[in-house]
Amino acid sequence: MAHTLRTLPLLAGTLACLVAPLAAQVTQKGVWIDPQDQSIPEVFLVQGEYVGQVDGGDQVGAQVIALDEEGAVQAVVYPGGLPGAGWDEKHKILLDGKLVDGHVELQPAAGDRKYMDGNPQRFSATKQFPPEGHTSWSGAISNGVFRGQTDRGTTFVMKHTVRKSPTLGAKPPENAVVLFDGTDLDRWNGGRLDEATQILHTDAKDVKSKDKFKSYTVHLEFRTPFRPKARSQRRGNSGFYQANGQEVQVLDSFGLEGVKNECGGLYGRADCRINMCLPPLVWQTYDVELVANEADPKSATLTVRHNGVIIHDKYKTKLGSRGFTLQGHGNLLQYRNIWLVEHDTEPEPQAAE
Repeated sequence: MAHTLRTLPLLAGTLACLVAPLAAQVTQKGVWIDPQDQSIPEVFLVQGEYVGQVDGGDQVGAQVIALDEEGAVQAVVYPGGLPGAGWDEKHKILLDGKLVDGHVELQPAAGDRKYMDGNPQRFSATKQFPPEGHTSWSGAISNGVFRGQTDRGTTFVMKHTVRKSPTLGAKPPENAVVLFDGTDLDRWNGGRLDEATQILHTDAKDVKSKDKFKSYTVHLEFRTPFRPKARSQRRGNSGFYQANGQEVQVLDSFGLEGVKNECGGLYGRADCRINMCLPPLVWQTYDVELVANEADPKSATLTVRHNGVIIHDKYKTKLGSRGFTLQGHGNLLQYRNIWLVEHDTEPEPQAAE
């Protein structure tokens, strides 16, 4: 597809090279914001995305969700590949497992299940259990490789990868308004700048832009915390409020359904077309267009690309009249590389008769 995420191999031994260490800041028990943190649970190295093939050539992907600090996980297997990269957007297979001595044995999820249940043994990553396409796959994860067997006895092999949004690190054009480039917080009220990493931290409080906007294309990069015991809105809840007041939800919804109160959702209004949420502590992108309706000066359409993939396309809404808000909501979120290009909303001058 046109906006396919790039993939990079992930090895546990090289994880520390991916991100520079963070300066001291607000901390919360059971919450990690730095993948280099020496106290991060071992299950962090197992959770994440896997891609590979079933014997015979069919592509397959998996998202492994950490469910506690002790190593419980649920794997969501996607026939055809990962979301936005080959998945048929319909079928899912769920497997349960637990990390023991660096190794995870995975068996078909079964029994009574509830969407996002707090108990890993009752947890389901899908609202409907079993989900459409669920069959009895089994497998094991060790040293970054997910090997297993399908219900038909065919083997598969997937390797742990880190996808990278095609717009990650996008540079602002010459006519852009740069809201945050890591050098200062002059255009914001609130927030904390870590000068070593050039990251904007919410420190659990709202951060508001000083400027107001009407119609624009805005780019923003964010990273959700690792909070494996938490569920739903307690898993790093934040929000990117647009200049018209509409919240684009920011949350660790990795492996879930992508409903309207989850990552990428237009909060309270619209589910995502597809859940493009990446794992916690991986940088992600939003590219949002708020476009004025020429026929109605007070209305507009909203298009949202999450990690390069359209998740809301020309959603009908209203024109902007205020600034942006990066919601704190009591959670530790990180942002960087925020800029926008304003659209001309003034009517074209009419030639004199």
